[in-house]
Amino acid sequence: MNLIYAAVAFILALVLALIGVTRVGSWLIERRDQPVGEFADIKGARIHYVHIPASTKADLPPIVFIHGASANLRDQMLPLRPELEGRAEMLFFDRPGHGWSGRGAGNNENPSAQAATIAALMDRLGIRKAIIVGHSFGGVVTAAFGREHADKTLGLVFLAPATHPWPGGATSWYYDLTTIPVVGWLFSKTLTYPAGTLQMADATTCVFAPNKVPDNYLGMAAIPLVLRPSVFRANATDVAGLYSYALGAAPHYNEITAPTVVISGDRDKVVYAHIHSVGLVRDIAGAELVWVHNLGHKPDWITPDLVVGAIEKVAGKDIDLAAMARTAEARIAGDAYGAGKCADLKEPQAELAPT
Repeated sequence: MNLIYAAVAFILALVLALIGVTRVGSWLIERRDQPVGEFADIKGARIHYVHIPASTKADLPPIVFIHGASANLRDQMLPLRPELEGRAEMLFFDRPGHGWSGRGAGNNENPSAQAATIAALMDRLGIRKAIIVGHSFGGVVTAAFGREHADKTLGLVFLAPATHPWPGGATSWYYDLTTIPVVGWLFSKTLTYPAGTLQMADATTCVFAPNKVPDNYLGMAAIPLVLRPSVFRANATDVAGLYSYALGAAPHYNEITAPTVVISGDRDKVVYAHIHSVGLVRDIAGAELVWVHNLGHKPDWITPDLVVGAIEKVAGKDIDLAAMARTAEARIAGDAYGAGKCADLKEPQAELAPT
């Protein structure tokens, strides 16, 4: 009996220690990665955003950027703002529950609800219509926005999107575990910070592979913000709910009428481009698919010039995206980062970890 008491006491002490480590770690993350924008209360959520007004020399319409899972507004703002500064009004924001944004009622795993929050934020800021640019999980929110807020949509640009059902419908085990009541709460409070800290660099290598992770990417883009328990649970809920949402939403993508460009790499190791990207171009009339050889999951960081070209194209400019893609391919042709560590996704399997 004494051994049982000792074991229980040890487990309890370990749990409390891990909770303490996570609290201290979260405090350090928040101290290092402070908010960089403003806040607005939108549909029950306190949304963190960066709004860049148009200049007098702007030649593009407003642009709204939707980041993927495990990320925040900096992930798109850092590579794309310098490319577009002065050319357009821009809105970057943390999706509900991510970065510094609160989750809010009705903004859980449903991309349609998140799209409605974006539309309301646009109204608050006086943005009547915009080009919507979504990366990875942000792609399914972009599709929801284009379908359900067509009156606010000038064009859509999808970057390595996750939008359609995939065979098996499974996601990484830790996402599913985190969504289990009580167990998931305890998991996020104890293990996600220490385990995530140890795994984050290797995981990021495979997100970018075969391309190189930019120097100090994790710090610059404040990616560790996702390791805070509440954000990790929101992120897990989003990803774990993607399959069921896509089952219902994908058959309606043919209702989207906005000009659309989809950019994907043939070496994407995170999502199945031949399911999601090809599916979008099949479903949306007139959509253009831009394949980039030897590109991984991060067109926004690796080929920002091509992303700008896609924005220009849906804005109505005469842009040869195929030629731009060939230029980008020549630049990254020799990339082989993550070789032997990150397996290519070649056939549909029961795995998806969008970022």
